[in-house]
Amino acid sequence: MFESAANHQSFTKAADELAVTQSAVCRQIAALEDFLGVRLFRRTQRGVYLTEAGLTYSRQVRQRLDEVERDTLNLMAKGGARGTLELAVVPTFATKWLMPRLPLFVALHPGITINLSAQTRPFLFSESTFDAAIHPGRSPWPGTSRHFLMNEDLVVVCSPRLIEPGAEIPDEDWQTYTLLQQSTRPYAWRQWFALQDLQIEGDMTGPRLELFSMHAEAAIQGMGLALIPRLLIEKELAEGQLTVVGGRTHPSDRPYFLIVPDERSEDVALTAFRTWLVAQATHYVNSGSAVMSDKPAAGL
Repeated sequence: MFESAANHQSFTKAADELAVTQSAVCRQIAALEDFLGVRLFRRTQRGVYLTEAGLTYSRQVRQRLDEVERDTLNLMAKGGARGTLELAVVPTFATKWLMPRLPLFVALHPGITINLSAQTRPFLFSESTFDAAIHPGRSPWPGTSRHFLMNEDLVVVCSPRLIEPGAEIPDEDWQTYTLLQQSTRPYAWRQWFALQDLQIEGDMTGPRLELFSMHAEAAIQGMGLALIPRLLIEKELAEGQLTVVGGRTHPSDRPYFLIVPDERSEDVALTAFRTWLVAQATHYVNSGSAVMSDKPAAGL
């Protein structure tokens, strides 16, 4: 009733739209204002007008009612069958690895829509609208099951203008280079140097960037050395925009998982996506960077 009255700037027109009496609209609006402790309308002899608070509130309410209407129409169109998945994904993995393969899933399951939202850190499903998440690491996710996708191998890369391809950096020279820092993995360089039995002064100093896509671009532009999972920069390595320093590769402690909340474990659309995604990851691990065919013979 409030939304209708706000839209028409009239209790009488709202009553006509909702097929109730004007007095019923007046009573409901007055009850709402008493509950909120805020006046939503100014009553005058010429009619009613939204207050500033009422105008702001009406915009918020209208937006949410529009969302309810869209959800209702979607439910009616699907006949109750869920066809949309809301996935939380780490951005660079989604852009570099998932997106090139996602058209294959769409071709196999045209009735399922995949919506992707960037999330760089763990969260609680109970406080979100996500159906599942793709995330690296072994952090606990209460009330979920994890489906292993792949491990990641870290490599040090830079522009070939900074260091010639295949060249090694003498141990004593590491501290002369700018180390690009990953804000969600603050100890990455220190852990990597420890695997080399090295202690480098200033291993945690340098420009701090949140996304690996930022790291890759910064390295391409010659801003420093980047420690990046190889699977995220295969194209840049193949095109010669980046080169691996010394050819060293080490597995990280952050394998990628599909995280599924327990209450979604039987969801038909999510089960189809999980089966397809695990198969794509298995194929990638076994055959390198190739994208699995979407031929029906694959059975996935």
